[in-house]
Amino acid sequence: MAYAPRKRAKRIYPRVKTTPAKTGEPKPTGFAGYKVGMTQITMIDDRKESPTHNQEIVIPVTVLETPPLKVAAIRAYTDTPYGQKVLKEIWQDKPDKELDRKIDIQKKKHKQDALDKLENISKYTLIVHTTPKIAGLSKKKPELFEIGINGNLKDTLKYAKEILGKNITAKDVFKDGELTDTIAITKGYGFQGSVKRFGVKLLAKKSQKVIRKAGNLGPWHPHKTRRTVPQMGQMGFHKRTQFNQRILKISDDAKDINKDGWKNYGLIKTNYILIKGSIQGPAKRLIRLRPASRPKNSPSEPEVTSIIL
Repeated sequence: MAYAPRKRAKRIYPRVKTTPAKTGEPKPTGFAGYKVGMTQITMIDDRKESPTHNQEIVIPVTVLETPPLKVAAIRAYTDTPYGQKVLKEIWQDKPDKELDRKIDIQKKKHKQDALDKLENISKYTLIVHTTPKIAGLSKKKPELFEIGINGNLKDTLKYAKEILGKNITAKDVFKDGELTDTIAITKGYGFQGSVKRFGVKLLAKKSQKVIRKAGNLGPWHPHKTRRTVPQMGQMGFHKRTQFNQRILKISDDAKDINKDGWKNYGLIKTNYILIKGSIQGPAKRLIRLRPASRPKNSPSEPEVTSIIL
């Protein structure tokens, strides 16, 4: 009951509202990849408290294909009494033609020098889009979303100008062993009853005509049905976040992960990431990644010995 109301997500890929602020060299604070499926790997156990420390163990992993993200625009924000508002956007001169499938590309050419003349800037962000055409997917329409940049205001502007119109890879954002938060839309099951949706116990055979429902919708007073009562409704296709998922491997070579193709996905044609454990969503669903917002520890770089296909 932690989520209310349980309704369908607005779109098939999520919006990331917050990213952890970090200092240091400027770099993007997020990435995205397409879920391929699950498999197992063998690695050296680096958990000091584990009884199998320094021994080879088998770990379940989720495979994400991560084709590069293309930086299409720079967005500048300013602080107002009502929150942060967009002040200006600078788009690249020649956006990809595939982006026309998503939005109407602006025909006006913006000069990057216009950003230097702006005042009261609170932050700069990047507007990026995916490149599913070069991945193992049949679609051509890209996803368009916004990601932040680490660092101070001056460095982020300089970095944004350098990266405009270029590609961002997973290795530019993450490294092996780093913790990340996965944000995605879960698998959808449509309109379901209370038994499947909430695990309500079946009523007795002699109940009032219906067995697969809640036994009582509430008291006479207050004279209303509360939201805590398990009832039928939309199940799945919700935005959910999983915290502290460990990245075990980032690779540019797809030969060691492809065997006969992946079920419901096909062959991996570009880069891929191995993340420990399971991740929400079905195959081909876009998974947003960000640096862990509430990390428990700082794990070391893992030693992956083999991938079990």
